[in-house]
Amino acid sequence: MANIKSAKKRVLVAARNAERNKAIRSRVKTFVKKVYAAVDGGDKAAAEAALKAAVVELDKATSKGVYHKNTTSRKISRLTLMVNKMA
Repeated sequence: MANIKSAKKRVLVAARNAERNKAIRSRVKTFVKKVYAAVDGGDKAAAEAALKAAVVELDKATSKGVYHKNTTSRKISRLTLMVNKMA
């Protein structure tokens, strides 16, 4: 543990932020998995609904600084292409 008061505080703040970011990333991954599951199941309507929800979660994560905007754009693009390729 650090000796200086400000360093001790930074350790606590960093731990708190890491936990928050971990929770947000986990939530995003869950929504993305729902899109993959719907695509694998062949249900276009469910896939579109899951995609819409996943895009919202990805955008929220980006606005909170968890993901870089280009990372989010790439993920959304790939998911959208996957859903659009469905018959």
